[in-house]
Amino acid sequence: MNITMNTDLCRLLAIRHPIIQAGMAGGPTTPGLVAAVSEAGGLGTLGAAYMKPSDIREAIAAIRKLTDRPFGVNLFVTSMKDDWSRNGEVQPVLDSMRRKLSLDPAGSSAPPATPDWVDAQIALLLEERVPVISTAFGVLPEREALEAQRLGIRNIAMATTVKEARQAELAGADAIVAQGAEAGGHRGTFDVSANPLGANIGTLALVPQIADAVRIPVIAAGGIMDGRGLVAALALGAQGAQLGTRFLTAAEAGTHAAYRESLLGSDAESTAITTAFSGRPARGIRNSFVRDFEQAGLPPLPFPSQNTATRDIRNAAAAQHNAEYMSLWAGQGTSLLTNGQDAGQIIREIVRQAEAIIG
Repeated sequence: MNITMNTDLCRLLAIRHPIIQAGMAGGPTTPGLVAAVSEAGGLGTLGAAYMKPSDIREAIAAIRKLTDRPFGVNLFVTSMKDDWSRNGEVQPVLDSMRRKLSLDPAGSSAPPATPDWVDAQIALLLEERVPVISTAFGVLPEREALEAQRLGIRNIAMATTVKEARQAELAGADAIVAQGAEAGGHRGTFDVSANPLGANIGTLALVPQIADAVRIPVIAAGGIMDGRGLVAALALGAQGAQLGTRFLTAAEAGTHAAYRESLLGSDAESTAITTAFSGRPARGIRNSFVRDFEQAGLPPLPFPSQNTATRDIRNAAAAQHNAEYMSLWAGQGTSLLTNGQDAGQIIREIVRQAEAIIG
């Protein structure tokens, strides 16, 4: 087998190395991190799912001041309609956590409605002509996908099954992220109504099946932390790899200090897939929040309502430097994390390792 680092994905995205930094929402993907990855020859990605459109515009401007290389912006493309029908069941469980953080109980009252910015976010990215739009939980709507194509914007969709990958290709995606079960953060599953935890197929099994099923480039994700993982992904038929967890401890990342400490103290057995924080399956370090909610024996509210209902707890925990009640998204490769490296060093190290293996 002839494995090369100069893949079709590199040409598609105009990047030097087939390495994508995952668009991790919630703060880690600062403009500095995104720009540094892109400057080093990979594709930096802004995790913008929870950002106001005006804040996304400011972040894009900041990235463009730091680099003229291609970068991406990642969004959640799904319904943001709230369902508070079971709020009275769930809030008492959350109130028990609030007491531990000296917060006022919510009682039976529902939090404010979850902001629905998806359409405005997509419109902004098209207006700004960002080089790459990537999506989780679904694909760009047909009209917006066609407009992105007309503008020369690349469209990347995350898939957790072959069926989802085929749907994404038919919907106009230019590339597919094949997200294995080892990946940290939210699962990219399109529809969790039939299975609340979604499909959790390992990267090793998922990547070659998707690569055989679609004609567009495939990007492997899930548990990839170094050059060994990148070469393995290429050998499986991927055209590149997407890494999230590896960049959480980069110097430029906006990762909270308590979150960093938890990552660096964790290992492959520390994480689990849970719906406790947001109502959608996501892999993170098991902590008191996860254990307390699971011990209550109640299903969470649907996404996005559970995410909105738990926000005050997560914010207070962060302010108190209490990692036990924060969402600590992480993949299964955390024992391979480094501390203190900048993003450029991480990219160069991965490339050196991969090139040495390829020989």
